[in-house]
Amino acid sequence: MFSSAWNFVKRHKRKFIFAGAVVGGVYVLGKYAQKKIREIQEREATEYIAQARRQFHFESNQRTCNMTVLSMLPPLREAIISQLNSESLTALLKTKPDNKLEIWEDLKIISFTRTIVAIYSTSMLVVLLRVQLNIIGGYLYLDNSTGKSGTTVVAPPDVQQQYLSSIQHLLGDGLTALMTVVKKAVQNSLGSLSLKQSLSVLELEQQLSWIRAEVEAGSERSLSWYMLADDENALTDQACGLTENDVMTIRLLNETRDMLDSPDFTTVLNACLNRGFSRLLDNLAEFFRQPPSDSAPSSFPDSLSAVSLPLAKIIPIINGQINTICSETPSHFVQVNRLSVICKLIKVHALCLHFVLLFLY
Repeated sequence: MFSSAWNFVKRHKRKFIFAGAVVGGVYVLGKYAQKKIREIQEREATEYIAQARRQFHFESNQRTCNMTVLSMLPPLREAIISQLNSESLTALLKTKPDNKLEIWEDLKIISFTRTIVAIYSTSMLVVLLRVQLNIIGGYLYLDNSTGKSGTTVVAPPDVQQQYLSSIQHLLGDGLTALMTVVKKAVQNSLGSLSLKQSLSVLELEQQLSWIRAEVEAGSERSLSWYMLADDENALTDQACGLTENDVMTIRLLNETRDMLDSPDFTTVLNACLNRGFSRLLDNLAEFFRQPPSDSAPSSFPDSLSAVSLPLAKIIPIINGQINTICSETPSHFVQVNRLSVICKLIKVHALCLHFVLLFLY
């Protein structure tokens, strides 16, 4: 029996070898496939967790941006009002002085100037803080991701504080320079207009367009200068003995300047400015509504050019807009600019998330 079995094996030796090779190969391939499937599943799970962490980090950073912007609006408003104090002129008018007309002319220029400056500075504050906080957020994410392995932290608290303190330029020298440029443009546009001259909302829009054109295109400086000081000014106080943190701060500032000078950033800032001025005109239009009257023909066109107001009546309206524009409570101006920035950031990947969007998100 054993002899016949052995003879059978010898006769079909090749077949047994081939069958064994096939079975062994299938077994090995099966084990290999299982290993690869486990690796793919582990990699997908790791990527999902990493993506969830990035998403949480990003959303948390955006909430921080919104809260920081709102906290910065009161000091911004106070800085504008202190330098463009129309309240003192209003108080003088109540005393019925002899130079009443001269005071009204000054009030006209200051009222328009501070409202326009408020729109510019608020828009700049929104986009600049979002740029800075997202850059910091990107470095913090890298620090948290690599910190456990002993890698040197690239954004320690001292660097963050030093870097973010550069926003004071916008609230100080940058704001003062912006006021000078805007005031000159307002004077050129509205200086010759009589206080008795009537203007419609459309005519006001045209005046604002002329002022914007002079501020944005006619100035020797780009709008980014008002947000961040020049390299030379930023390095003056650190010329002797730069520390490691100083070097890191300078690196962050240089990266920020590159972004502020980029076409993408200009696109986002212009979108914010357009929405800000559009919102201002919407607010002003509420005061130009024709009062309801039974005797008025029902077919009278409800147009922006249908109602006009004397410039003397427009001045108090425009003068009070700063309290709405720079309100620390969530306002239409800040909300509109915040949404505009977020929408543009989604479309323009290379803008203010140089590290966050390009390498992380």
